[in-house]
Amino acid sequence: MNDLTTEPTDRGLAALRYQTAARDLEYIVRNIAARYIVRQVPLTWRLLHAIEAEALADLGFASRHDALMLGLFQRPSDLPYPETDEAVDFGMSTALPAVFAFAVSAYEQAAQGAAQRTSQHAAPRRVRAWGG
Repeated sequence: MNDLTTEPTDRGLAALRYQTAARDLEYIVRNIAARYIVRQVPLTWRLLHAIEAEALADLGFASRHDALMLGLFQRPSDLPYPETDEAVDFGMSTALPAVFAFAVSAYEQAAQGAAQRTSQHAAPRRVRAWGG
């Protein structure tokens, strides 16, 4: 096994592999979320779990990255989240599983874009990023 304290090139390579996998997963999640955003489907807990399941089951993602790397993006089983049709609300938490963070970010960007388009044509209003 590699000793990461003595092998700086191994650490750098591992970091690069992780960054590549994270960008790949973010791209996949954003494409999945976009299908729902275009149809104006609000981000619910059930939808968030469905996006997570689809993204992590993506065969292209699994074929481009090894099992160890894939495991880094799995949500730990001791982090349960609701599986309801209520709108997603993380409160003030910033510690999110990767897929959840990417999906919420995609919805927030879409909401900001919609708000900007709306503000150009009407009075400004508050938009919630994840539905409701």
